[in-house]
Amino acid sequence: MNDSFYMKLALDLARGTQGQTAPNPVVGAVLVKDGQIIGMGAHLRAGEPHAEVHAIQMAGDQAKDATLYVTLEPCSHYGKTPPCSDLVIKTGIKKVVVAATDPNPQVAGTGIERMKKAGIEVVVSLLQEEARELNKIFFYNIQTGLPYVTLKSATSLDGKTATVTGESKWITGEESRADVHHFRHQHDGILVGVNTVLKDNPSLTTRLANGGKNPIRIILDTHLRTPLDATVVIDKEAPTWVVAGADVDEAHVKEFSERGVDVIKLESQKISIREVLTVLGKRGITSLFVEGGAEVHGSFLKESAFQQIITYIAPKLIGGKNAHVSFGGQGIEHISEAVSLKIIQVDQIGSDIRIIAEPM
Repeated sequence: MNDSFYMKLALDLARGTQGQTAPNPVVGAVLVKDGQIIGMGAHLRAGEPHAEVHAIQMAGDQAKDATLYVTLEPCSHYGKTPPCSDLVIKTGIKKVVVAATDPNPQVAGTGIERMKKAGIEVVVSLLQEEARELNKIFFYNIQTGLPYVTLKSATSLDGKTATVTGESKWITGEESRADVHHFRHQHDGILVGVNTVLKDNPSLTTRLANGGKNPIRIILDTHLRTPLDATVVIDKEAPTWVVAGADVDEAHVKEFSERGVDVIKLESQKISIREVLTVLGKRGITSLFVEGGAEVHGSFLKESAFQQIITYIAPKLIGGKNAHVSFGGQGIEHISEAVSLKIIQVDQIGSDIRIIAEPM
């Protein structure tokens, strides 16, 4: 077995915890000695022991003189847990192989330097791209203070999200609809516009066979038109935040507060996507899954305020120049102004195609 084998195992351990460690990164660790794995672990939740701790505890006394493979630089600061770099030094580990350095200013190479000064051999950047991709949400959030935004849409083969009458259930197949819930589980927040609430009365929860994390439900509602008996208000399955303009009536805001819904009044009368993302970032939302209608998607597109788009395409033709499409608003006037995307992944989900792309 070579170094890449053990690092891939550590990456797989980290991958299994996606969606449950925010605002922390996902991290996996493997301890090897004399060609045998003696310990491994993953960071499971914020505030709980880090991956290195689990691996070292599993190895016990055997950890001395072992090699540690870890997907992200061991931390060097006191947060909710002690510094992992100190534990590595204390344990007597002789070599540490790190996939990616930590962009957190509180770490940013200091964990590596601390271990080197203690005489530990440190190798950096093994499978770095895989490690950075795995933690792209954490990296983006820690560097910008904003949530990583994923836009999701489901269309027919000719690009329609609903018929001319507005009927949209169900364009995509059951497998695609189930797949969406894995992405809900992986994001801190899920966002729609008030029109989606008025039309569909959705629950916006995660429904997976083995459970899953419900994201915070965020409704863009300039004039506070969300019904007080809407599912997102009354079901208590997940927190609900309603983002409204500055001039909404305080008495109406109180009615939502009494039902446990947090109304976020912006400083302006109209909703600005950039202002919304800034507020959500300050409130600890590191990732946002946008399932809005055409106008909401159009607003994110207009401000280039997204990092990933996931589109499910069903083998159906709807037609009609007035049928609904994924992105509304005025759109662009010149092809040269179009947002260019890099296709990251294409998969068949049931009878549908799922395309994942990122802005170039």
